[in-house]
Amino acid sequence: MSFHGGAIGVLLAVIISCKRHNIPIFYALDLVSCGVPMGLFLGRIGNFINGELFGRVTTMPWGMVFPESGDNLLRHPSQLYEALFEGLLLFAAANSLFFLTRIRLYHGALTGIAVMWYGIARFFVEFFREPDYQIGYLWLDLTMGQLLSIPMVLLGMLVYLGALNLKFNTKSVT
Repeated sequence: MSFHGGAIGVLLAVIISCKRHNIPIFYALDLVSCGVPMGLFLGRIGNFINGELFGRVTTMPWGMVFPESGDNLLRHPSQLYEALFEGLLLFAAANSLFFLTRIRLYHGALTGIAVMWYGIARFFVEFFREPDYQIGYLWLDLTMGQLLSIPMVLLGMLVYLGALNLKFNTKSVT
C-alpha cells in the first residue's frame, strides 16, 4: 500500500512544483512516468534482498525459502515479479513511447498508460504475493493491493482518453 500513498505524494509535489514554475502538469507527469518505474524496480530489488514482501507458497522450481516468513516453505519471489513487470518493463515501455513516438505531444497520455500498466501489473502480481498479515484478504478474496489497483486502472483510462480527446498538447514545451 505504500506505493499508492507515495503516488499521491508525488502527484501533489508535481502539482505544486508545476504551479510555481508555470509548467503544464500533464507534461511533467509524463516525464515523471518515465522515471518512477526505475525507482519501483530498485525498491522491489531491495525488498527481495531484505526478504520482505515475499510471495505465496508454491511448488514451482524457482520457489524460494524466505526466513522472514516464519516457515521453511517454498514461496514465489513476488518481489522479482514486481521488479520486472511494474519496474523494468514499464520503464522500457514508458521511455520508448515518450522518446520514440509522438505520444509526448498529447500531455497526459503517457501518464494514463503508465497508471493503467501499473494497476494491471500490480493486480495480477498480487495473486502470487502473500497479503499483508495485518490486512489479509478482503472483498471477494482480493487483497488491498488489488482493490486499490482497480481505481488506478480506471483513472489511467480516463487520463489517457482525456489526453487523446482533449489534446492536452502544447508544442511550445515539447
